[in-house]
Amino acid sequence: MLSTTTTGVWWGLVGVLAFSFTVPFTRIAVDGGLHPVVIGCGRAVVAAALAGIALASTRQPAPRGRQWARLAVVAAGVVVGFPVLTSFALTTASASHGAVVIALLPAATAAMAVLRGHERPPTAFWVLAGCGAVVAVGFASLQGGGLGGLHRSDLLLFGAVLAAAIGYAEGGLLSRELGAWQTVSWALVLAAPAMVVATGAAAVHQPPDVGVRAWAAFAYLAVVSMYLGFFAWYHGLAIGPMTQVSQVQLVQPVLTISWAALLLGEELTWSTVLGGAAVIACAGAAVRLRLGAGRDRTRDVRRR
Repeated sequence: MLSTTTTGVWWGLVGVLAFSFTVPFTRIAVDGGLHPVVIGCGRAVVAAALAGIALASTRQPAPRGRQWARLAVVAAGVVVGFPVLTSFALTTASASHGAVVIALLPAATAAMAVLRGHERPPTAFWVLAGCGAVVAVGFASLQGGGLGGLHRSDLLLFGAVLAAAIGYAEGGLLSRELGAWQTVSWALVLAAPAMVVATGAAAVHQPPDVGVRAWAAFAYLAVVSMYLGFFAWYHGLAIGPMTQVSQVQLVQPVLTISWAALLLGEELTWSTVLGGAAVIACAGAAVRLRLGAGRDRTRDVRRR
């Protein structure tokens, strides 16, 4: 029989596996001819419909007061910011390149959680998080033709990481009040009107005329990446311990780069492998250091 910890980690891995296909499938949808706004916003419309059904069928109580403003932060980061920015970035960037830059997300999320929770981690945490950012920027620059060769797609990817980190950190705190899947569901419903308008405008501007492969990729992004994947991910975090489950996110860029090679035929270069390994190492060290500091604070409180 599996222990509680093992169960939580396995659910976390299911969520990470679901999310690891997001970047390659976004690239497939973009290459198939779907407008980036249709990809980024349209999948939120589909997911919002599923969320509305789930909330209504289970008769979930509506958020109250300031919780709506906090849900707006989650929606801006996870429902709007990350999907839209990555969709535009992947019109020119390869999926494996995007995966390396997005590997910053665990460290960025930890940093946002520190700032949001008014924590005081050791200086080494900020050094390691900064090293990860420097490595990611250096990798993107070198692939862009040398130092200073950052492209528009790189700036969009860094913006996507920042947006997701803010949304994850706020969503993690809010899920303690509303519940895990309920938080992402309410965020989707809150953002739905704007997403419907944006999707409709983009579809009118560039009517979708794409093949089955692109629509299949879009369907995955809408149903799994935008919604069901969060069920497994947040369920794993809820089972916990969160400090251990959250670390499995570090394998996501490795999986994404692998899927990019298998599904898109992208060449797996040494610069991609080494760049990804360096970013993951810095992010992992920063996350572990923050978690260790948190355990130390908990022990101090208990001793008192």
